[in-house]
Amino acid sequence: MAPFPLNSKSHNHSRSNSLPSKPHPITVECNESLARFWACDASFSCSLLSCKLRDLQDLHDCIEKLVHLPLTQEVLFQERQEKWVDELLDGSLGFLDVCTAAKDALLHTKECTRELQSILRRRRGGEVEPTTEVKKFLTSRKVVRKAILKALGNMRSLASKCNVSLTNKDHQTGALFGLLKDIEVVTLSIFESLLKFISGSTQAKQSSWSLVSKLRHSQRVACIEADENEFAKVDAALQSFVFAMTSKSDSIKNLQSQLEKMESCIQELEEGLECLFRRLIKIRVTLLNILNH
Repeated sequence: MAPFPLNSKSHNHSRSNSLPSKPHPITVECNESLARFWACDASFSCSLLSCKLRDLQDLHDCIEKLVHLPLTQEVLFQERQEKWVDELLDGSLGFLDVCTAAKDALLHTKECTRELQSILRRRRGGEVEPTTEVKKFLTSRKVVRKAILKALGNMRSLASKCNVSLTNKDHQTGALFGLLKDIEVVTLSIFESLLKFISGSTQAKQSSWSLVSKLRHSQRVACIEADENEFAKVDAALQSFVFAMTSKSDSIKNLQSQLEKMESCIQELEEGLECLFRRLIKIRVTLLNILNH
């Protein structure tokens, strides 16, 4: 996609028929960030997902700078009655909803994890039998998966709008639209991979999971391997305990170990999501201010 041709020396609000000699540095920064996302690996671990969330924060920081530029604001204001601008606003709200769903899933899982850890520690003194609590945790994981499936269902409408193209628009408007749509694609892709990771899914289910991969042939949606997924490991440890696949003592030791690792992973992902959430809010507020000016 051609870079959005913003002139770093332009500060007026009149539309120019001549194109700037070179793209604005912020546009170059955005496109370089996008290039790193398209080249990302096809599998994710907790640490890599955390890294991608930080990269996504940087990318949306870049977008916030972009929408503050006078020429960007001019384009958005003049196009404020167009469908693509409405979809841009819908997308910004959709990102906040998906981010909230991921945060809620992590928070719910963390609370259940700490409760079960407390039960397992008390068991050492023979105070409690943890089987009931382990089954409750398994039930809570089903609740989380159900919420994630709902969030992914909501993402389908967002993903479908990323395929829309503009016609009969000038170069500047088309380039801005294309850049923003590319950023929507990578944002949805990371959210999809994150939600799948939290669900503990260890298989790439093309029909039900891959919402974004069809949008860009070069984009590869993550396939999470069980040995890289702390959530999947906990699910397996829970099943092992309930169905007595190993001795109770070994099952509990394994479960405690996996719970600790998952809790650490949750903390890492929560921090990244919270920072990203704040950036997404700032961008939406900026867009609303521009369009309602």
